[in-house]
Amino acid sequence: MQPVYIIGSGQTAVAEHWDRTAGSLAAEALQAALGPIAKHRIQALYVANALGSALHVQSQLGAAIASATGLHGAEAVAFDAAGASGGVALRQAYLAVASGVYDLVAVVGVEKVTDVLDARLEDGLALASDADWEAVHGSTLTAQWAMLMRRYMRQYGYDAIDFAPFPVNAHANGAANPKALYRFPITAEKVRSAGAIADPLSLLDSATVADGAAVVLVASAGIAHELGSPLVRIAGSAVATDALALHGRPDPLWLGAAARSAAGALGSAGLSTGDVQVLELTDPHGIAATLALEACGFAERGAGVQLAREGAITLTGATPLATGGGCKARGDTVGANGVFQLVELTRQLRGEAGKAQVNGARVALAQCLGGIGATAATHVLVAE
Repeated sequence: MQPVYIIGSGQTAVAEHWDRTAGSLAAEALQAALGPIAKHRIQALYVANALGSALHVQSQLGAAIASATGLHGAEAVAFDAAGASGGVALRQAYLAVASGVYDLVAVVGVEKVTDVLDARLEDGLALASDADWEAVHGSTLTAQWAMLMRRYMRQYGYDAIDFAPFPVNAHANGAANPKALYRFPITAEKVRSAGAIADPLSLLDSATVADGAAVVLVASAGIAHELGSPLVRIAGSAVATDALALHGRPDPLWLGAAARSAAGALGSAGLSTGDVQVLELTDPHGIAATLALEACGFAERGAGVQLAREGAITLTGATPLATGGGCKARGDTVGANGVFQLVELTRQLRGEAGKAQVNGARVALAQCLGGIGATAATHVLVAE
């Protein structure tokens, strides 16, 4: 297996793009990623999208996005693993380049969700849960995260306000991200006083789904060194799965797929959690970030909340999280989230993150989850 690098990245703003198509968003992000690279050198296009078929009755998104971006004739395939789609698509690009099949693959994460009625959107999002045992009873992903939060609070003795550092941190970082959906800070008191979405989850501890596209260009060492530094290498990559329905897991507070994929990616990189200096996780709610931190090994069980309360997840903390605003402030782009994560971490490792830059960041970890962690994709990046 040969070394694999990210040689370009680009993104659109995350917003309600009423007048845009998924294709036009993807084309904008790809153009931003190309830089000096000639488009005709791209040999394959891997598209991450979760809701195109459900919301816009459009399958074959690989061919559709290839046409929209001017990549006619290239191999183009779409991947759907709910919120883990971006990480799964990147995993396939990584394998294609590492094996020597291709030298340059574009990974495009794109989602268009705001131009449908709320009921249809909720139906689409529910596809990430178990259709026979959860979605059919109207149990949304938000409701399931709320149930896990209630159990976590009871089991470990926390209150809802204890999770506030997660959205507060996300908004503090999102305020410095010109591409973020919400570019303003919030306080713990505002989180406390916000209306309930699904008790104990409040409005300000719940992400908003929105439109956007992000692209990373995955290349062989030859192309990467041709372009020169700064170089960002994909040092580890892994995907794992868990029971789709929560009741199928022996311990619902343990994200087994997240744990396995994190261990696999770190192991293949020859690194540990102590080496990671900045990370991106699936964090639509504080409880989601908490459980992911614990599953990945950044905190002991029951201590993920304490990690945030102590300031470890801030830009100057030991485990900087959501430096681009995360799902909460950047916006939840569902199937594209994993690619947005990689764009942000590439900026961090290149020292291009501006006011949200983590000083001296050389190792980064990105993990995206499908549903309530039924699929988990983890990647470790290293600056060379």
